[in-house]
Amino acid sequence: MNREILEAIKQIEREKGIASETLLSALEDALLAAYKKTPGAADYARVEIDRESGEMRVLQLVLDEDEEPRTLPQPEPEIPEGVAPEDFVPPLPEIDWSAYDDSELEEVDVTTDNFGRIAAQTAKQVILQRIREAEREMMYEEYVDRVGDVVTGIVQQSDSRYTLVDLGRVEALLPESEQVPGERYDHGARVKAVIIDVRASTKGPQVIVSRRSDELIKRLFELEVPEMADGLVEIRGVAREAGWRSKIAVVSKVQGVDPVGACVGPRGSRVRMVVSELRGEKIDIIPFNDEPARYVAKALSPARVREVLVDDESRQATVVVPDDQLSLAIGKEGMNARLAARLTGWRIDIKSESTFAVEEASEFGEDGEGEFQRCAALLRNGKRCVNAAVPGTRYCSLPAHARLAAQEAQGLSVEGLAVPAPGAAAPSEPPRAAPEPETAPAAGGAETAVATAEPPAAEAEPVPAPVAGDGSGGPAPADVEEGS
Repeated sequence: MNREILEAIKQIEREKGIASETLLSALEDALLAAYKKTPGAADYARVEIDRESGEMRVLQLVLDEDEEPRTLPQPEPEIPEGVAPEDFVPPLPEIDWSAYDDSELEEVDVTTDNFGRIAAQTAKQVILQRIREAEREMMYEEYVDRVGDVVTGIVQQSDSRYTLVDLGRVEALLPESEQVPGERYDHGARVKAVIIDVRASTKGPQVIVSRRSDELIKRLFELEVPEMADGLVEIRGVAREAGWRSKIAVVSKVQGVDPVGACVGPRGSRVRMVVSELRGEKIDIIPFNDEPARYVAKALSPARVREVLVDDESRQATVVVPDDQLSLAIGKEGMNARLAARLTGWRIDIKSESTFAVEEASEFGEDGEGEFQRCAALLRNGKRCVNAAVPGTRYCSLPAHARLAAQEAQGLSVEGLAVPAPGAAAPSEPPRAAPEPETAPAAGGAETAVATAEPPAAEAEPVPAPVAGDGSGGPAPADVEEGS
């Protein structure tokens, strides 16, 4: 009989994956519960099962009348709600069996034949309960380590509050707050979702999944793009309006691998699979850039950006776009600008060229009456230098622009004059100014550039203009090439 019990335990271990030691401990607890139901059972007893032979024995502790049992430290018992303190019976303390020698314990010969019907039923219930607890613990340990993973399930039930998704061994809960607005979850349909939380409960682990989490897009791209699985391409940021539009920033860790092309795939096959799984949600894939101005400009795609002025202290960016691109840059109900701000972490202020020209004229002043006067030089990409002019001149302190200021101070015309490269021989006589067609003043009284400056190839690009109160005194880089 004892051998048959050990073989049955090993079979349950193979079928359910529960450790045999757990099952043997459950059997010991079941036999102890059955022993407690027998007449004349001791208050303090324990059951031992030999792991090799399967022999069972019951050891009971016999105490003298005045002797106190040696117990383990017990927490303060809590009185259940609705039970009067005088009616509450505290549980028996747990005996510290390691404090007793075998000579102090009395062995009781107990066999299953001596158990009555109630004792046998009690043992059965204890064993089944311990097996269920072990299964729940195993499922919890399995899913608690999978938080953030994508799972595929079958919709079992759906209503206005939540949707139940069958994952095989456990049912996951898709609450309304994690559902995509407008999506339908028909019975029997397959859906992919990401696990966001696993909670332990008396009925087993409660798995919470989401369809609107940003993590879902990252995991779907990792499944479709082999370069991400190999660690060659990484997603640096995700901004998502579930059901409408998403923006992701990708970067390559290996030279020669195009991160955007890897995510798009041949003829858009890879991104098309992700869009199909998200049921038509639009996805913008942009390259990540450590330079904030270029990163902000790319984040506003598909709109074309003329220039970006950044303030590193307040993490605020002013973006100037062509007048016909203003509505595209802002997006429907501000969605494009909102996603770009969330993706970059910068506060973005979008202005059209005409509006920016009017504000610039009022801030700098046509005659330098403002607190700062903007440099009058034009860069080689056609944009006006955004640095503040040195007091008393119309140009900033960049070497190429400072030479224009020096020539203008000598009374020479600098319109259309090319700036010589560093180290080039200076001309023996002042060059003659090339004729330039007249330019009409900008709308709203905005300033019009009157000089073109080409900085030397060896020098760095101009840097963003200092804001009022900066105190640095020097010009800061702020030139973003068109389309950056």
